[in-house]
Amino acid sequence: MTTPLPLWHGIVLDQMLVGAAASLVNLIIHAVLLAAVVWTVRRLAVRDSFVPAFLQYTIVIVLTGTLLMAGHFVEVMVWAVTYALVGVAPAGVDLIYLAFGNYTTLGYADLVAPEQWRLLRPMTALNGIMLIGWSTALIIEILRQSGTTAARASLTFS
Repeated sequence: MTTPLPLWHGIVLDQMLVGAAASLVNLIIHAVLLAAVVWTVRRLAVRDSFVPAFLQYTIVIVLTGTLLMAGHFVEVMVWAVTYALVGVAPAGVDLIYLAFGNYTTLGYADLVAPEQWRLLRPMTALNGIMLIGWSTALIIEILRQSGTTAARASLTFS
């Protein structure tokens, strides 16, 4: 059993700084992506009477989900690159798989991270949970707004 290292110990501080840097990069990526999606969705309106509103909103949700999935993949890649830079896994380990497992909180039980980088895995999970939750909140808000817009449209055309 190893003795826990104090917070100010160089190894713990290094882990926190590296993890915070990767998390910050991911937050920026996600903020830009979500801002672009929100900007685009707010400018959409049911103008084309040829295409039913239901189909328009279905396309918006599918495209939003696709963009968010692509964004999450990029964010996983940020963690995989971080793992590669600090040597968190032994040679031969698929870093993308490791990063995906941690990002989605699935884990990678058969791999033990070196002590000097063991905090990166839970930091990846925390970052992933937060960003996946943020994506879910956006999708719910788009559905809520589109339902309100569709209801207004049906009232004005009646």
